[in-house]
Amino acid sequence: MIEHDIRPAVAADVPAVKAVTDAAYHPYIERIGVVPQPMEADHAAEVTAGKVFVTGDPVLGLVVVEAFADLFLDSIAVHPDAHGTGVGRRLLHFVDAHARALGLPEIRLYTNAMMWENQRIYPRYGYEVVERRVDGPYDRVHYRKRLG
Repeated sequence: MIEHDIRPAVAADVPAVKAVTDAAYHPYIERIGVVPQPMEADHAAEVTAGKVFVTGDPVLGLVVVEAFADLFLDSIAVHPDAHGTGVGRRLLHFVDAHARALGLPEIRLYTNAMMWENQRIYPRYGYEVVERRVDGPYDRVHYRKRLG
């Protein structure tokens, strides 16, 4: 798989987007005590809005992004069957390239404080912790990556 294998999701991808998101985030329900927000997203609306990019046939991974003054990485999901195959790395590199193509200076994201795996991954890709904040039932660590 190469970067151009990542494409905008289309309506026909919505069931796969939901399935991959659910498979990726389901293991966290017990640990964090709530359903992770990406599992409750309106996937069809996000696809229609052009926020979702997928990779694989069938879909193995996806990102949900939204451009503001920076690029907000709302969600990244890799199907557990594809863990360790480089799908997540490729998606993160795509997000960098996408933000640069839009002329945006940085990428922002957050992860649940109980998702320890993510807190080990993001710094390896140049993300730095900005703050930790409780938003309703979610205890989140906020990150940013400045693009130079």
